[in-house]
Amino acid sequence: MSSKGKRSKTKHKSKKVAIIIVMLILILGIAAGCYYYFCIYNQNKENPLVDLGTTEGLKEEEPEQPKSIFEGNDRPIAVMIDNHEGAWPQVGLNSAYSVYEIIVEGGETRLMALFKGVDLKEIGPVRSARHYFLDYALENDAIYVHYGWSPKAQSDISSLKVNNINGISESSESFWRTKKKAAPHNVLTRTKDILEIAKSKKYATTSDKDSVLNYTFSEVNLDNGIAASNVTIPYSDLHTVNYKYDAETKRYTRYARGQKQTDMETKEAITTKNIIITFEKNSPLKDTENKDRQDLSDVGTNDGYYITNGKAIKIKCIKNSRTSQTIYKDLQGNEIQVNDGNTFFNICPIDSNVTFE
Repeated sequence: MSSKGKRSKTKHKSKKVAIIIVMLILILGIAAGCYYYFCIYNQNKENPLVDLGTTEGLKEEEPEQPKSIFEGNDRPIAVMIDNHEGAWPQVGLNSAYSVYEIIVEGGETRLMALFKGVDLKEIGPVRSARHYFLDYALENDAIYVHYGWSPKAQSDISSLKVNNINGISESSESFWRTKKKAAPHNVLTRTKDILEIAKSKKYATTSDKDSVLNYTFSEVNLDNGIAASNVTIPYSDLHTVNYKYDAETKRYTRYARGQKQTDMETKEAITTKNIIITFEKNSPLKDTENKDRQDLSDVGTNDGYYITNGKAIKIKCIKNSRTSQTIYKDLQGNEIQVNDGNTFFNICPIDSNVTFE
């Protein structure tokens, strides 16, 4: 073969190689484009956290933050709850962020349940006002809901200008009697009606007031505290409260007079994450009806306990006025941190023989 023919053949092979290389480059370019379109661009449209301007790849989503039991600016609603045996089981207590239990006449107690930002179809049974419950409604900036009142409560609601709703003065559609219980232990209400009545009275339904308790998401374990898997709180010869701790759920189940407390509708046990005990002096109150109603010395510094996760510590409960928020401090003078969860405040007689096991 001549040298000219050899050069022609070599040139032809070089062209074929060049064409193959160009085709490979085109194929790789198309593949890269498809990968970008289907795997990066489309994913970015669905996930706005992808940063197309960097080569860092997909960013991890921010973890969802836990919600506090006191979250939001809904104004609290404080409802007086009947705690006579004839009122058991009550309804709605497990949805309250706080429940206050205080002695009343005859050795009985009454509850005040505080709700915030919840929609409940039934709450109750609702019972009449007692004047010292106003102090704890006011420190929570709550709308105070009751069904009737004692003479002292009526007078104090007026003098303290408490935003209150007296169910006796409202329609039977907003405060109705259930056939499941006998009067007077059978009046129920709902949050929707409470808020509608509040608006008609021109009460504020939002609040920017801080919570009474210093909640924390970091688990409070009270490692150096007293063992408190079983807490007994005698209010009177008639009424004793017990809380039993479940180490698996890290919650306390509530008992009264030896009976497990449950919800009327859900049948679930009444439980709580935190218990605060405050010892306060109570004494007979002379009013126009002479029914052995009680007075309560809640202003000042009183002894108490904070109980959570199976342990208890001694605390000081400091309330400087009827309207001021109670400050709860440990014996070193530090405001206590409280596990973010519901709390039962057991305000018991000053000589109550509270025990822990």
